[in-house]
Amino acid sequence: MPQRHAGPFRDRDDAGEQLAQALSFLRGQHPLVLAIPRGGVPVGRIVADRLDGELDVVLVRKLGAPGHEEFAIGAVDEEGRVQTTPEAASVGADERYVTREAARQLATIRSRRERYSPHHSAIDPARRVVVVVDDGLATGATMQAALRAVRARRPARLVCAVPVASPRSLAEVAALADDLVYLSAPEHFRAVGQFYLDFDAVEDAQVMRLLARPPGPTATTVEAVRIDAGGVALDGDLEMPAQAAGLVIFAHGSGSNRRSVRNRGVAHALHAQGLATLLFDLLTEEEARDLPARFDIPRLASRLDSALQWAAGHAGTASLPVGLFGASTGAAAALVLAARDPRRIGAVVSRGGRPDLAGEDMLARVRAPTLLIVGGADTQVIALNRAALAALACPAKMVLVPHATHLFEEPGALEAVAGLAAEWLARWLRHGGVLRGGVESAAS
Repeated sequence: MPQRHAGPFRDRDDAGEQLAQALSFLRGQHPLVLAIPRGGVPVGRIVADRLDGELDVVLVRKLGAPGHEEFAIGAVDEEGRVQTTPEAASVGADERYVTREAARQLATIRSRRERYSPHHSAIDPARRVVVVVDDGLATGATMQAALRAVRARRPARLVCAVPVASPRSLAEVAALADDLVYLSAPEHFRAVGQFYLDFDAVEDAQVMRLLARPPGPTATTVEAVRIDAGGVALDGDLEMPAQAAGLVIFAHGSGSNRRSVRNRGVAHALHAQGLATLLFDLLTEEEARDLPARFDIPRLASRLDSALQWAAGHAGTASLPVGLFGASTGAAAALVLAARDPRRIGAVVSRGGRPDLAGEDMLARVRAPTLLIVGGADTQVIALNRAALAALACPAKMVLVPHATHLFEEPGALEAVAGLAAEWLARWLRHGGVLRGGVESAAS
């Protein structure tokens, strides 16, 4: 079932949204969406949410050719079943090599299952409508192994769904699924990443976060926007759940942009709380290459104010209470704006922030309830945030995420950040709230 798609996907989230639309015929059937890690998981998370489905991973591993690991000569699934391509023997992959390589990849599969599903075994696809998803097909070897593995478990209906694929790979997988759904099959296909503007590697921490995240209660609409900041055009993404109860504007940190994986993880948690999000570029690409510009807090705060004014003029967000989420230098910009415009800012969250860069005078003028989230192992930033907490005269709290460093790369750290931020912003933007405590440690 081909669907037309013109141009590259913005990122895996964009591909997931479009793929979910193409799979809309499965709504109401509570499908089991099985994503192929790692790149397929962000796509699968959105597909499962939009179809009111359930998400898990299907664990198969490519078998690489001797001396050329990227060239697939077969695959192994979670049950240890091995399949090889016709080219295997011609590239030196004899039976002994295949056995050894399959054992190595099976060990990786079992390690991943333990990490990805620490509290439950794989979800049984028997008698379920099952959608196997990846971010794209090049050779299709891994997808073939995944489809065969799932078919052996007797699903009621087996669907293969990908945003983009080589025509040859589609021919290989077509006979293995009851339905084949894809958005694009370009004739001149070199690699999956060729068809994405943002194709950053997906890390295990992101996979675990997406698998652990509860499904969003409602679908969201995504709108690409452009914000005029004094003659400078800044690109952004506005994502709105149905009947949004508030808007959170993100201010990314130094060297980052609107595509920040960490910020997008927090944004998804906010959508589950019924809050809209606006992620945008505080700086142009040229400005972002200038290190002093990244620390120009007055300019960053002015750009954030332009986004606030844009939201005030947008039909979907004009009436919503507004919160700010800032990371690193973006947190200082958020606090400066909150100090300058206390009537329009309902709450602020800082992740690994530099609130000290806002200055003590500005911090003392902030009236919006403010949450400072800091990694428990980020010693220098802890000290800076403690000083900022003391300078804040508004309802404020500082929470330490145990063992986390500045970028919250440790397993479970970003999930903790997302949960804390979503709870704080929902409390103050949707319900008002009562503040308890001053400095806490989040549950590890």
